Amino acid sequence: MNATATIWGLTPTALHDRFWASRGVQVVRPGEPSAIVPYAELYLLLPPGTLTIFRPAALLDAMAWLSPDLVAVRLVDKRKDRYAERVHSDSSGRFQRFERVYGEADARTIRVGLTSDPEIVQIWQAAPDATTAWRRMRKSLRPSARSAARLQARIFDSEDSEESTLFLREIIGRWRRPDTTINRIQAAGDGVWMMDEQSVNAPASARGPLWIGAGRELPSDRFAVGPAVLWDSPAARPTQSPVEWLQIEPIAESLATLKTPAISRRPFKRAFDILFSLLVLVATLPLYPLIALAVFLEDGRPIFFSHTRETIGGRRFGCLKFRSMRRDAEMIKAKLAGENKADGPQFFIPDDPRLTRVGRILRDFQLDELPQFLNVLKGDMSVVGPRPSPFKENQFCPPWREARLSVRPGVTGLWQIRRTRVAGADFQEWIKYDIEYVERESFFFDLWIIWKTVLLVLRKVTRS
Repeated sequence: MNATATIWGLTPTALHDRFWASRGVQVVRPGEPSAIVPYAELYLLLPPGTLTIFRPAALLDAMAWLSPDLVAVRLVDKRKDRYAERVHSDSSGRFQRFERVYGEADARTIRVGLTSDPEIVQIWQAAPDATTAWRRMRKSLRPSARSAARLQARIFDSEDSEESTLFLREIIGRWRRPDTTINRIQAAGDGVWMMDEQSVNAPASARGPLWIGAGRELPSDRFAVGPAVLWDSPAARPTQSPVEWLQIEPIAESLATLKTPAISRRPFKRAFDILFSLLVLVATLPLYPLIALAVFLEDGRPIFFSHTRETIGGRRFGCLKFRSMRRDAEMIKAKLAGENKADGPQFFIPDDPRLTRVGRILRDFQLDELPQFLNVLKGDMSVVGPRPSPFKENQFCPPWREARLSVRPGVTGLWQIRRTRVAGADFQEWIKYDIEYVERESFFFDLWIIWKTVLLVLRKVTRS
């Protein structure tokens, strides 16, 4: 993203402020001349160069009971899903490749203010910087008129293009109705928004959240999977009119539904995973010596194959399977690279010559994956979740990685039961179904996926 990139004529900072305005909150920064809106129900006193998302609803009751003039809020961002780009060069200094490195960021904290008093806002706005503003407000306000709080949040640097892009990816998944404070836009599908001058129908291949900028179009033959933003075409960049504050819904309703971005957790999922895995392992136990003997007789040892994959939060683990490929499979893979039919980072060719005869049978009936239930018992995997993938595959799409690694990978999942293996669409389907699973994750959805997986295996059995 370049410094002048906009979406619907708005920079990331302007989008941030309109996001908060849709909740009845005006963002005010020191040294930035702007009219203090008398219709705002709350003012967010923010340091310059900062974008943030957090849930203030928990503070509203305290503000109503204690009636402080100012609440100083310490916002803490403990995310480990940020990433850095490393450049790899050869011995002569020539560029070779980029590598994304995740989880290196330390916790980030900022202090912001919440108030409903316009006079305090004027003190903040008139100061040249945040440090001076806090000093002046402490002198102006008696201690009993101030209170403090601490909240988890998402914090971004608006001066950093990568950070601004991460902010937009975060916000478009949380802001369901951007048309409340952004003019001339309309929905063109589920979570898909574009200018009202453009076509009102997004391609069937588009999956939101997706914001399409002015002058941009989606080719009908391409997949588009959010969260994503297509920036304005510079030649078609529109001009936005000011926010109409009197038409914004009440703060009690809007802030109550504003959640700090986080994937919801199901406390009983782990118990279900353990119980289900134990039942499967006990029920299939008689098969293990037979499978092990068949693998050994055809291609010797090892019986099991362990490959390093990433689980929740990017933690690495050894994903266990019955070995279904020849021992020299990696050498053969290098020779077959030109025959790869997959469009993404994974490798797939029909009738893969690396498979042993026994391995082909194991793959057809998914028997090679039975040892993964030991990974489930250990806590590295779940029964249902995104396909476990290694670090190399997770380099390709940061938003997809962040979503899929917010839950444990699964022995089975939505992609495994819905993939079509259509040429040129396999990777897009993988992203689409992983994100859909994370969005829809529930106990009954998991049961449905398990049932479909069983039917899929039974269908293969009846055909053979």
